[in-house]
Amino acid sequence: MRKKLSAALALLLAGATMLGLLTGCSSQQSGASEEVRLMVWSPSEDQSKDSGQWLQTCCERFAELHPEWDITFVYGVVDETSAGTTISQDPEASADVFMFTNDVLTNLTDAGAVAKFGGKYADQIKSTNSDALLDSLTLDDYLYAVPFTTNTWYMYYDKRVFSEEDVKNLDTMLEKGVVSFPFTNSWYLPAFYFGNGCTLFGDGTQEELGADFGGENAVEVTNYLIDLYNHPNFVVDADGSGIAGLRDGSINAMFSGSWDAASIKEILGENMGVAALPTYTLNGEEKQMYAYAGSKAIGVNSHSKYMVQAIELAIYLGSAEAQQLHYELRNVIPCNTKLLADPAIASDLVVAAQNDTFDNTSVLQPFVASMSNCWTPVENLGKGIRSGTVTHENAAEQTIAMNDAMNSNGIS
Repeated sequence: MRKKLSAALALLLAGATMLGLLTGCSSQQSGASEEVRLMVWSPSEDQSKDSGQWLQTCCERFAELHPEWDITFVYGVVDETSAGTTISQDPEASADVFMFTNDVLTNLTDAGAVAKFGGKYADQIKSTNSDALLDSLTLDDYLYAVPFTTNTWYMYYDKRVFSEEDVKNLDTMLEKGVVSFPFTNSWYLPAFYFGNGCTLFGDGTQEELGADFGGENAVEVTNYLIDLYNHPNFVVDADGSGIAGLRDGSINAMFSGSWDAASIKEILGENMGVAALPTYTLNGEEKQMYAYAGSKAIGVNSHSKYMVQAIELAIYLGSAEAQQLHYELRNVIPCNTKLLADPAIASDLVVAAQNDTFDNTSVLQPFVASMSNCWTPVENLGKGIRSGTVTHENAAEQTIAMNDAMNSNGIS
């Protein structure tokens, strides 16, 4: 189903050889190579020997592609989510090139810590990525990074319990097997509210419109969630209980992302099913669940002393060749449109589900500053339903209180 690792490395080497031929003459004519020092940050998994040292391998290939530069790489471990805070606090002491989740983009732009991609570089990025993906990294019409994967969640299920028709609707699934869902996790629970017309900041970028999770349509969802929680075939997934339940057979479906694919495949084997989000039945009508969607990308520090080299490296780390290797080493789902057209990748069930979700059953996760006010109130509502303090009797009151907190500057 996947190309062998050796094939991916061969592709990298072939590209390095070809580009070396194209750049070799100019390098020889210019004499000594320019000395360049690039600090690069990534999650630890991308540098681990156990995971194939994706980052080091790609950086070494990049150096081979550019003999005109004598590059010294300095590696640091900073995960994609932490990068926004870490770099914003002290851009001049931070990495030249780094990986980040798109929801921290405003942290980086507010701090003047991330460079814009324009001209031929922007054209190159736009030529191999979908418009929706580019939107996740664009502010005020400026593109700020090179995407390397979409970031969302979807559904895994046991094909012995559910058919492809069953998994189209959550309530149908609950009639046939046990379903686990991260009910108290505010990255997941809004899926039901989005399905009934609730919105956050208009299209996700209109901060002045605030959160709209408090109307009658939101109250209807809260009442649905109370019934869902109390359904005998529903289980709250927390602290790894979904994976554990799949393993012991007490759970037949769960919601997660590509990071759990290998574990679930090991448990279910050929019986692993993967699908975009189902609908749910609210007051007799089917409503589509919508996951938050975003991206992970490679950014360049606007304070880099080696801007051209840093931008070129970022472009390379987000290239088809680097994404292919990322996929083979760590199962990081590619987003490059040329790679997604490769039958060997397109036939991967997880790749198909992730991109189906991103394209059809997701909303772009807002990255306006006020989004930080939305996480805790939603989490508290889920916890309140679980503890029994949110009931049908006070659902309207509790829903309005959640929405008020989402629109406040502080969580009370």
